Amino acid sequence: MLQKENRLAKVRDFNLLFEYGRWVSTDGFTLKFLELGKNKKYFPPKEDPEKFAKQLRVAFTVGVKISKSAVKRNRLKRQAREVVRLLIKEEKLNIGNYLLFVAKAGTIGLEYEEIERQVLLLLKNANCLL
Repeated sequence: MLQKENRLAKVRDFNLLFEYGRWVSTDGFTLKFLELGKNKKYFPPKEDPEKFAKQLRVAFTVGVKISKSAVKRNRLKRQAREVVRLLIKEEKLNIGNYLLFVAKAGTIGLEYEEIERQVLLLLKNANCLL
C-alpha cells in the first residue's frame, strides 16, 4: 500500500492532472503524468509553492470494461501499486510529479514481472525515473 502522502486523492489534483498532464502508453498501461515544477501557473494559491512542487502522488485505475470481476481488477492494482511503492522506497522516482496509471484490456492475468516491466517502461518514457 502506498503511503498516504503519495496517494493522488483530491479532486483538485485530478483536475490539474487531466487539464495539464501528458499521456504515455505501452501495450498494457497508459500513464497520464504532470511535472509540477514545469509551470507554476496552475499551483493552488493557498499552497506553499516550494512544498507543492516537491510532491509525488500516484493513482491507479482499472475499469470495469477490463474485467467484470472486482477481485481481478483489485489484484492488478495491488501489483502495479507494489512496483511503484518499491521504486519510491528505493528513491528511484523523481519528485514533483503526479502520475495516473490506467490499465488497458489484456492486462488482467499478467505475471508480476510483466507488470513491473511495463510500469518501468512507462516511467522511463515519461522521464520520471532517476
